Amino acid sequence: MLNMSRQMGDSHRRFLQAMMANGVTDEQGAMALYRHCCTTHSSQHSPARLNDFIDTINSKLQPLFLQIRKGTSEDNGRQYYALVNMAETDVTRMSSDYADVELELFRRVLDLIVGSESGSVSSNDILNSADSLTMKKLKKSETEKLLSRLVHDKWLDEKRGEYTLSTRCIIEMEPYIRTMYEDQVKDCHICHNVAFQCQICENPTCGIKIHNPCVARIFNGRAEPRCPACDDFWPHEIPEVVARR
Repeated sequence: MLNMSRQMGDSHRRFLQAMMANGVTDEQGAMALYRHCCTTHSSQHSPARLNDFIDTINSKLQPLFLQIRKGTSEDNGRQYYALVNMAETDVTRMSSDYADVELELFRRVLDLIVGSESGSVSSNDILNSADSLTMKKLKKSETEKLLSRLVHDKWLDEKRGEYTLSTRCIIEMEPYIRTMYEDQVKDCHICHNVAFQCQICENPTCGIKIHNPCVARIFNGRAEPRCPACDDFWPHEIPEVVARR
């Protein structure tokens, strides 16, 4: 039975093709895709077996240094699945799609986001950074076009002129980010995933980070929220809880 469960069928192949085309999908999308693939190819399926289904695919992807990996969105706290290239651990995984100077700018964006308290960087700061690239300066129009591509390709997210690392980027680049920014990166105190878009305890002897969706959940309805690590008053505005679908 164990060997049979690890056999790739047409439903698995259809699921993988969709993941290769999309790169990333949320848990609801993955569940709908799983159901569609199994129904199309008359395979048994149940919501509880999605992870087993993906494990079967991953067992065949291992020799290709690929993996469908699960992660959490910093924006809404939902679970996502991304197809990850395990052979390359840094920005060079993007080299087939982007020129060297474009990758240099992306690294600058990473620097700015990781170094910020908000986990975001403004378009103006990115445009200013493009003026000091070592390979060549990018024109404003070239930089804006590149940023649009990075958003379209799901490496960055953008809201009201502020850019953040996408869920796909964090899932794929986390080992590289942890290595390159070892002294700057902290984990969320609640979910223990790497934290960029977060709130920070203002007690100088504490300074824990908590993702915004995690803040919303743990402090929901509390009249006087306190830091779960040091018990100091939590002075930040508490975001609303995002409903999980």
